[in-house]
Amino acid sequence: MEVSKPVIVTVDDDPGVSRAVARDLRRRYGQDYRIVRSESGQQALAGLREMKLRGDPVAVLLADYRMPAMSGLEFLEQAMDLFPHARRALLTVYADTDAAIQAINVVDLDHYLLKPWDPPEEKLYPALDALLELWLAAGDKAVTQTQVVGHRWSGRSFEVRDFLARNSVPYRWLSVEQPEGRRLLAAAGLDATSIPLVVTPTGEALVDPGIEELAARVGLSTTPATDFYDTVIVGGGPAGLGAAVYAASEGLRMVLVERRATGGQAGQSSRIENYLGFPDGVSGAQLTDRARRQAHKFGAEILTARNVTGLEVRGSSRVVRFGDGGEIAAHTVVLATGVAYNKLNVPGADRLTGLGVFYGSAAIEAPTCAGEDVHVVGGANSAGQAAMFLSRHARRVTLLVRADGLERSMSSYLIRQIRDTPNIEVRPHTQVVEAAGGEHLERIRLCDTRAGTVEEVDANYLFVFIGAAPCTDWLDDVVQRDPDGFLLTGPELLVGGKRPAGWTLDRDPYYLEGSVPGIFAAGDARANSVKRVASAVGEGAMAIRLVHRYLEAQ
Repeated sequence: MEVSKPVIVTVDDDPGVSRAVARDLRRRYGQDYRIVRSESGQQALAGLREMKLRGDPVAVLLADYRMPAMSGLEFLEQAMDLFPHARRALLTVYADTDAAIQAINVVDLDHYLLKPWDPPEEKLYPALDALLELWLAAGDKAVTQTQVVGHRWSGRSFEVRDFLARNSVPYRWLSVEQPEGRRLLAAAGLDATSIPLVVTPTGEALVDPGIEELAARVGLSTTPATDFYDTVIVGGGPAGLGAAVYAASEGLRMVLVERRATGGQAGQSSRIENYLGFPDGVSGAQLTDRARRQAHKFGAEILTARNVTGLEVRGSSRVVRFGDGGEIAAHTVVLATGVAYNKLNVPGADRLTGLGVFYGSAAIEAPTCAGEDVHVVGGANSAGQAAMFLSRHARRVTLLVRADGLERSMSSYLIRQIRDTPNIEVRPHTQVVEAAGGEHLERIRLCDTRAGTVEEVDANYLFVFIGAAPCTDWLDDVVQRDPDGFLLTGPELLVGGKRPAGWTLDRDPYYLEGSVPGIFAAGDARANSVKRVASAVGEGAMAIRLVHRYLEAQ
C-alpha cells in the first residue's frame, strides 16, 4: 500500500482566505504534504476522523480564531483528541492577539499567525517550517496496516487477531485502554463496548466483523474465479498447500478452499526443528507463508474463510458445497482437511476459551505472557514446542502431562531442550479438572492422578494441546471413515479382497483414493497417516500425481 503524504489542515470560514492560505501552502509544501482545507470546524473534524481511520498522519492544524458555530480554539481542542502530535497554530487579526496568547495555555498552542500574512516568505513559511520540524522530530508515521481495537480478555478480539495473524495479514493491535485505541473508537463514533473494531488500511471501520466479512475486507480472496475445476483441494494445511503447489505448477485448473487460515495445525506451531532443509528450525507461520507464496507463484487460486459443508457426486462431477449455499464442481477432490485440537472437557473451559484458555495459539499470545506463570496441557511435540516458545516470555511454564513422562509421545530433541530450560517444569500424572474465573481465567484445579489429590493454582493462561480429531464430520455418508472419523483410502478399503460398496470402476482404489472414485485424501485426516509435516506435504504431492492418473483414464 502506498504511504500517504502527511497532511496540513487549514480551517477558515472566509472562502477567499481559505483558498489563499491553501494556495500559499501548496506552493511551498505541496510536493511533500497534502494540503486539506475546510470552511468550518465541523467539516474539518469530519475530515480528521476519516484521516484517523485511514491512518493518515496529520502534521499541522492551522485554524482561524474567529469562526461561527465553532471557534478555532474549540476546533483545536477537539482535534487534539484525534491527533495529539499534530502541531497547532491560530490565524488571528491584530485585535485577537491577546486571546491567541491566552490560548497557548488552553490547547498547548504552538504558534499564532497574523492576517494578512503577505509576504508568506516572511510571515508564513518560517513559522510553518518550524512547526513541521517539530512534528518530524516526534516521529509520527502513517499507519498502513489493518488496525484492531479490542480488549485483552475479549474472546472475539482474540479470534480476530488469530485470524489475521494466521493469514499473514499485517495488523496493529490497540487495547481499548490505550489512548490511541480510544482515539480510533472516537474517530469511528464508537465507545469501548463496540469491540473488536477493525479498521482497514482504506479507513473502513468494521465492528465485530464475521470471519468471511473480515477476510474480504482485508484483501483475502473469498470468491471462486469459476464454477468448475480439474481439482478442488479442501483444506490449507501442509497437505493442502503441497497439493496446491504441485497442481498449479503442473497446469491443473485448481482451487484450494480453506475454512479459516492456511497452515492448519502446523501453521500454529511456534517452532518446527525436524523439517528437512531447515537445520535451525522454522516457525509454522514462516513455513506456511513460504508455501502460500510458492503456490501463488504458480498461479494457484486460494480461497480463505469459506466453510465447506458438503460433498456430492453428480455423474462425473464432484460438487463441493459451501455453508452460504454456494458450490463449485470439479473432476476430482483432494480432502486435506487436517485435524483440530480436542477441547478440554472440564467445567469452565468452554466459557473461558479465548479469555485465558487457548488452543494452539502460543505464538500469538506469547508477548502478553511476559512475567506471567503459564500452564501448557499436553505431552506431544506441539505442547513441547509451545512450552519452549512461551518460556522466552513467561516467568515460568508448567507442562501438565497425563502420562508418567514425555518419552512416549515427544521427540527426544524437544525433551532435551525442555530439561535444559530452567523455567519449564514438567508435572506428570496431572490433569486439569476445572477452569475458573470471572471475565477471564484466574484459577485452575489440578488432579494428581496417582495420589488422587486436587489442588487449586492461580492461572491467567492455559494452552491446550491434547490430541486432535479429524475435521470430517461433514463427509458422513459420502466416503468411508474409520470409527474415529479418519478417511479410509486405498488398500484399507479392500476387505477380503473386495472393493468398497458402490465402487464403479474396474480397478482397485489408488493408494490415496477414497471409497468414491476421484475423491482423494492426504495428510492428518487420512487414516493411519504419519502425523508429521513432511509426510503431509509428500501426500499432498502424491495425491496430485494420482489426480493426473485419474483424469488421464477418463
